Amino acid sequence: MAEKLLMVALSPTMEVGTIAKWHVEEGAQIRPGTVVCDVETDKATMEYESPTEGTLLKILVPAGGKAAVGEVIGIVGTAGEDISSIIAELSKSPTQPEKSDAVLEAKRDEVAAAVPGIEAAENVISTRVIRSSPLARKLASEYGIDLRDVPGSGPGGRIVKSDVEAVRRAREKTMREAHTPETKADEGDTFLRVTQMRRIIAERLSASMYSAPHYYLKVRVEMDPVLRAREVHSRTAERPCSLNAILMYFVAQALRKHPMVNASWEGDQIRLFRHVHLGLAVAVSDGLLTPVVRNCEKKSIREIEEELRPLIERARAGKLAPEEFTGATFTITNLGSYGIEEFTAIINPPGAAILAVGEARKEQIVDKSGDLRVATMMRLTLSCDHRVIDGAVGAAFLRDVKDMIEQPVLLLF
Repeated sequence: MAEKLLMVALSPTMEVGTIAKWHVEEGAQIRPGTVVCDVETDKATMEYESPTEGTLLKILVPAGGKAAVGEVIGIVGTAGEDISSIIAELSKSPTQPEKSDAVLEAKRDEVAAAVPGIEAAENVISTRVIRSSPLARKLASEYGIDLRDVPGSGPGGRIVKSDVEAVRRAREKTMREAHTPETKADEGDTFLRVTQMRRIIAERLSASMYSAPHYYLKVRVEMDPVLRAREVHSRTAERPCSLNAILMYFVAQALRKHPMVNASWEGDQIRLFRHVHLGLAVAVSDGLLTPVVRNCEKKSIREIEEELRPLIERARAGKLAPEEFTGATFTITNLGSYGIEEFTAIINPPGAAILAVGEARKEQIVDKSGDLRVATMMRLTLSCDHRVIDGAVGAAFLRDVKDMIEQPVLLLF
């Protein structure tokens, strides 16, 4: 009997997938595990493996076409089987009916249970209870929307997914009208298709920038003590540790002392993460991915480096698995290699802070004794969500990061 081949969620945040390429043609035999097509998700292009065995009787979504999770992209059955009734059924209802919140929440919970780093809150500061579905709370956190600003349309005024989506769309429309002037296309202008990854980046960071109250803290850090230690280590090590791994180690140690910085705003509660899962922003061909090194608070610089290096390689190749780019509790972004001295970064939801790292360069400074000397200085900028992190808390965290870098001996005592 013919079966429908459905679009499945290939990443925890995927809602729509674009068929990048079909690897099999109509009439081809497939088995469970056969890669039938490549799907462009919000994070990467991933292989779609057949869950069933049979003949691919019909391709319903061609290369370049889009399908929401749960929609039919093909039909599999026995060679020569009559599938006219299925085609007729689908033609009467070209789009799948919207799934109920209960079904979607169950799906999201399944994904969350399967992805490391998405853990149950153990230490929570509660404010007031707002009646809302788990899916609505999750989406509000991703979009940076305060649930107190969302009118509920569910039973008893309960906030559901469609309510959060309506507020997001209204805000995006307002932002477009306020910030985007009308422009005329000139002859020869090039238009690039907005990929699923770029669309999600735009949605999430726009929501973060305009919904989360950002503020910024900046310090100059002397890097010479760390650079000398790195040089000594490199003389005997098989390969030198990257500066990113070293910074991630110091940040993880500082986050242990300042749990409010390793946190997330969730509308009616603030979530304090038990572990430190650090994401490092990596530029890829069509956007940005953030591979995550988990439990950094328990790892040495060398252990962080050994995990980070292959993650970066897979990110640039578009081969990261969903569990490798989700669940970051804090993010670091480094543009120092591009010669950027200082910059500010947009917070990557659901985290409450992101650290922007500039170039390490030689400068003249006046030391504590009043002497003028040359030192290697680097600028760090911490972007904070003021809903979660007060100024004094963010300043204390950044001060400790600076002290650890300038005086690594502090970590011994």
